[in-house]
Amino acid sequence: MKLERLGIYPGTFDPVTYGHIDVVRRSLSLFDRVVVAVAVDSPKRCLFTAQERYSMVEKVFRGCPEVTVEVFQGLLVNFVKKKGARSIIRGLRAISDFEYEFQMATTNRVMYPRAETIFLLPRAEFFYISSSLIKEIARFGGDVSSFVPPHVARALTRKFSLSEIRRMNHAQSQKKAF
Repeated sequence: MKLERLGIYPGTFDPVTYGHIDVVRRSLSLFDRVVVAVAVDSPKRCLFTAQERYSMVEKVFRGCPEVTVEVFQGLLVNFVKKKGARSIIRGLRAISDFEYEFQMATTNRVMYPRAETIFLLPRAEFFYISSSLIKEIARFGGDVSSFVPPHVARALTRKFSLSEIRRMNHAQSQKKAF
């Protein structure tokens, strides 16, 4: 019986981008199955809740049986062990990503020596895309349709429209208080 080659692709996916999607699709040439692991705990301040991020990613890969989406909490290596995986997939965009990713990979290797971290570069047209940049564009009403799937673009528009309404309501209530 052949062992299944399972790769874990962790991240916040806040939001999921075409760059993330490209890394998952390309990793399927290396793995029989990929688990996109949506992190609950992150030093980043996420715009979307873990459930919202899970839903956006799950919608992208619905109908692709080789890809599953799960939410995880705590240490990545514990999740990788629990899944019985030996490979952690990480996307690298720029040299600036490398130092942080190298530290994470080295630390994960010390904590779980049986797992290897595999770095994949997205295709050139997705190399510059970052979730942070996309959120900034969307926050100012820019068109993000070249960077994210349509349902993600709509979610960004809704999220920033709601936050703008809340900001305006807060400003109005502050004026009334004086």
